[in-house]
Amino acid sequence: MFGIPGKQAVTLTPAAAAQIRRLMEREGAKGLRIGVKKGGCAGMEYTMDYVRELDPNDEVVEQDGAVVAIAPMAQMFLFGTEIDYETSLLESGFRFRNPNVVDACGCGESIRFRDVEELAADRGEP
Repeated sequence: MFGIPGKQAVTLTPAAAAQIRRLMEREGAKGLRIGVKKGGCAGMEYTMDYVRELDPNDEVVEQDGAVVAIAPMAQMFLFGTEIDYETSLLESGFRFRNPNVVDACGCGESIRFRDVEELAADRGEP
């Protein structure tokens, strides 16, 4: 794990927790799995999928009835992130406030993280 003992890897705003609960109920899912993958103009993109079965390697965050599973490869990159759900006249969606992001593309769909060595050092890991 890439976390700090006793501290959740990510936090959810009340709006995000409510939306995740709605999605879990609507889809009959056990939660949402969040990850990252290579792609986009800044280098990485967030992924979100429904969880049908929890993976024992996932970091699981439960908050206000919402369940978020963080894929193993993404745990280091997402630690400290606040997930919100915003609704406006033109769009609605999840927003990630991630302290590990150093750059994002203009559309906000693609991000770039600090180097893996930097992230590990910040957490006191070898």
